[in-house]
Amino acid sequence: MDDPYLTFLDDDAPALSNGEAADGSSSPFVIDEDDRYSRLRLIPWWRQDLLAKAKVLVVGAGALGNEVLKNLALIGVGTVYVIDRDTIETSNLSRSVLFRLRDGGRPKAEVAAERAKEINPDVAYHWMRGDVINDVGLGLFADVDVVIGCLDNREARLWVNRQCWKVGTPWVDSGIQEIQGVVKVFVPPDSSCYECTMTARDYQLLNVRYSCPLLRREQILEGKVPTAPTIASMMGALEVQEALKLIHGMPVAPGSALVFNGVTNQFYRTKLPRREDCLSHETYPEPTPLAIGNGATAHDLFTLAGQHLEGPMTLPLERDMVTTVSCPTCGWSKELHQPRTQVTTADATCPVCNELGRPETLSAVDQGSPFDDRPLSMLGVPPGDILRVDGSHESAFFRLDDRGAFGWTTVE
Repeated sequence: MDDPYLTFLDDDAPALSNGEAADGSSSPFVIDEDDRYSRLRLIPWWRQDLLAKAKVLVVGAGALGNEVLKNLALIGVGTVYVIDRDTIETSNLSRSVLFRLRDGGRPKAEVAAERAKEINPDVAYHWMRGDVINDVGLGLFADVDVVIGCLDNREARLWVNRQCWKVGTPWVDSGIQEIQGVVKVFVPPDSSCYECTMTARDYQLLNVRYSCPLLRREQILEGKVPTAPTIASMMGALEVQEALKLIHGMPVAPGSALVFNGVTNQFYRTKLPRREDCLSHETYPEPTPLAIGNGATAHDLFTLAGQHLEGPMTLPLERDMVTTVSCPTCGWSKELHQPRTQVTTADATCPVCNELGRPETLSAVDQGSPFDDRPLSMLGVPPGDILRVDGSHESAFFRLDDRGAFGWTTVE
């Protein structure tokens, strides 16, 4: 057998008794029944020590996320982060193995992490009810070994893809509908990526999520995708299996999609195209650590960055901020200071004449500008982020030192 990772059992081979090798010599063979991973250790290439050291970020704790978290618990991955912005509804119970009726109204990420911890107390679980776009710093994407996407929208997938590419972290994506499913593996920087496969129609649908003044249409976000629990189990298992191979350094098929048709029970693999001009293929150099967190001001950042760059300096914002909305009819206005993706039509509707206000957005902060004294958190910078600062001649990258310190709750 040429493949070192694949061994078939031979039905004609004689069964070996404990303590006897195939050639008759004495070779003690003992299975510790008190070892949770004893059967897994029998797999020739299995390295439980690698898994115990591994860190995985799971984005989404719905049907797919439940299956992924369950399997990560079973194999004993050392540290798991899980983020989801939703709470549990009764309709989730038919597809989510970790949820119970009594959990209604609780954050999905919290309950999923708690139940996974019950499966395997060896694993450290950290959960957050939040939005991966606005609440997770790039430093965490750099820290983990693999990101597993259990998402249901293009916007979040595109964000995860770009973050992973910046720091060179592989990620596994899956999508399910009815009893069909697909699993994709992306390995920066050489494989194709999620954005490489996006069409003009995909970008159009992405833009439809926002009205003309770029405020999110809540009703568009309420679409529900019908799925069966069986396909969630299958695709979630494949996602973890690909992550397992990545952690072990085993071969994967980067930049490819494994598609399953549940009606005909057929799998097929397709190679995804790579676009050399793809906007996601930006990679960051190793950042310089800074002894400040996102509670510091932009002025504090510029002061420290000035040790590495010539001014004047500018901080580009990865997340466009809506600073104010104003009514074009009656002149009403209010300050918001929220990421564009979190501003709803309700936030921007004029209470006087019921017109939709016009937003003023901020995409960069200049040194010495009115926003120079604002805390980085008010500028949409999450804890542990990696920031690019542009000087007069070059750019530099800096990492905040509070990564993972805010927003994540550890399951005890």
